[in-house]
Amino acid sequence: MPARIVLGWREWVALPALGLDAIRAKVDTGARSSALHVDAQWRFTEGGAPWVGFRLTPSDAVGAIEARAPVLDEREVTDSGGHTTRRVFLRTPLRLAGIEREIEINLSDRRGMLFPMLLGRTATARAFTVDPARSFLHARHAPDGSLKPIPLP
Repeated sequence: MPARIVLGWREWVALPALGLDAIRAKVDTGARSSALHVDAQWRFTEGGAPWVGFRLTPSDAVGAIEARAPVLDEREVTDSGGHTTRRVFLRTPLRLAGIEREIEINLSDRRGMLFPMLLGRTATARAFTVDPARSFLHARHAPDGSLKPIPLP
């Protein structure tokens, strides 16, 4: 079995298929699923299949981004406060620490949270381990593969 890559409790991740080259994520081994903050979402049908469109603002510097993806599933999710909501799940590539892998992610309202994305344990399983005493261990990369400076949070 290959060695696992160590992540800090917060990291820069990319969701290239959604047009997100760098977004701050809280790595949370207590959460089963991953969640992405969206400002708005809407449903539509394409080719007879359900799709979701959504808008998010990853940072003030980037501005709003619109993306769309096929709906993978809809499930009940219980947040850390014990509140259950029905959320749309999609499947998309995640790029982190030089690895790209498909993950499931749900769309949610994370307004007021410090991180627009929560990276749950199913997204990190078998490839990563988390050192909760460390942060931002992996540099943020531009779409062309070059390194970008990491601004302080």
